[in-house]
Amino acid sequence: MNHTGKIGKAARAALGIAVLLSGGAALAGDNLVRFEGGIGVNPVSSATDAGVAARNIVRRVSPGGQPWVISRLSVDVKENGRIRAKGEGLLLGGGDNIGTNGRASVFATLFCGDPPSATAHDSTPTGVPLEPNGDFRINDVLSPLPPGECTNAVLLIRTANGGRWFAAGIPKD
Repeated sequence: MNHTGKIGKAARAALGIAVLLSGGAALAGDNLVRFEGGIGVNPVSSATDAGVAARNIVRRVSPGGQPWVISRLSVDVKENGRIRAKGEGLLLGGGDNIGTNGRASVFATLFCGDPPSATAHDSTPTGVPLEPNGDFRINDVLSPLPPGECTNAVLLIRTANGGRWFAAGIPKD
């Protein structure tokens, strides 16, 4: 056998392995939902003529006590429950500590389904600490695992101290 035959067999074997691996990776890593952009919380959703404030409760989760802002949020949730979130500039937007990270740690909650029966799927609730500039990364697996289809998806970034929400993801089709 000459060298050309050996190289040809090796190349075909490598190509076959690459095809198998890429096909398997594509199946295991398909996106369930994606969020691009974020909305910081305003803790008051409305007020009555009598001045009574209604809390901005989303999917049974109360808001943080002060407004929060977020500069950027990008989140991918895979069908296998893997969540990767990158947030930038999650900072207090009011109160005496305005412009700081409030020494907070955060985690993510994905809700699938229609309220009020939407199911919550959490990253590790102990959370990740916000950097001084409000940046954070979450690389985790949601629990419980989300369903194969996530209808009416809502993603909240929540505080590890009490579970109140600070920011929400903007769904991307």
